[in-house]
Amino acid sequence: MEKNLLSIIGNTPLVQLSKLFTNDRGIKVFAKLELLNPGGSAKDRSAARIINGAWEEGIIGPGSVIIESSSGNMAISLAAICSYLGMGFISVIDPKATKQNIRIMRAYGAKIDLVEEADPETGEFLPARLNRVQQLLARTPNSFWPNQYANKNNYLSHYDGTMREIIEELGHVDYVVGGVSTCGTMLGCAKYVRDHKLSTKVVAVDAEGSVIFGGTNGNRRFPGLGTGIIPPFGQTRFMDHAIKVADQDMVAGCRLLVKHESLLVGPSSGAVIHALKSILHELPDDSVCAVILHDRGERYMDTVFCDEWVEQQFGGYRYNSDGADAKS
Repeated sequence: MEKNLLSIIGNTPLVQLSKLFTNDRGIKVFAKLELLNPGGSAKDRSAARIINGAWEEGIIGPGSVIIESSSGNMAISLAAICSYLGMGFISVIDPKATKQNIRIMRAYGAKIDLVEEADPETGEFLPARLNRVQQLLARTPNSFWPNQYANKNNYLSHYDGTMREIIEELGHVDYVVGGVSTCGTMLGCAKYVRDHKLSTKVVAVDAEGSVIFGGTNGNRRFPGLGTGIIPPFGQTRFMDHAIKVADQDMVAGCRLLVKHESLLVGPSSGAVIHALKSILHELPDDSVCAVILHDRGERYMDTVFCDEWVEQQFGGYRYNSDGADAKS
């Protein structure tokens, strides 16, 4: 098989987090390093499967224009794949998009369409962005909407990929922990667990201020985790445990991971680390856990790993070696 960008997506390594999760109860924690996908995140899997599916069906081909609402990892993955396959890509973003992500997308040749005003009914940018996608599709010949929020190839990429790989390598897993936004990753994991009659418990991690698990919509500082509306994949409860994590605790998780394991990750991965630490005392002895580290940390040097930004946002928030917080 020819080795190219698409062929090396997936089959990411698992590493044991033996320093960060040191314990005398025999609990082992392994990290699925989705940040080592060529586009830097787990979204490479879903982007590749969605595009491949449409390509094989003859819906798209060289010269097509892909249009999607995303300002983060999905947009970067689509930008890279479209560039490789000779297609155009338009990313519909809102003002929360980071400058770094926009630079990466443009480096791959993507065009950026900025939605400056939120949806008047919900106050959320996502409905406004989706409306802009429809407008662009209507006036752009040979265009295609991947619809990451409802395309089954999103969760199937993690069903056939992420969860299968974890089980094949570890043999037995008691808990799998990952973040949610479109819910594709964890839905795919949950369906694999159910269909293969595994005892694995699925722990879905969301951001405070997100409504996926219920509650009121609130401010969220980071892209890629949570949303202001419940996505189609999240309409039916698929997880065994749902945990919400505050923005400052995402930062704490990221900084703990790079300090103890030398893994530089983004805030959704930091949320996963914090979530598992928060329930570790509840887990049975000798549990085997797999955490999904969704993306690279280099994209968050101006936020998560910037002391000045953290000081400004959280008013002197500091991190102890055990992950607890303390005010300076």
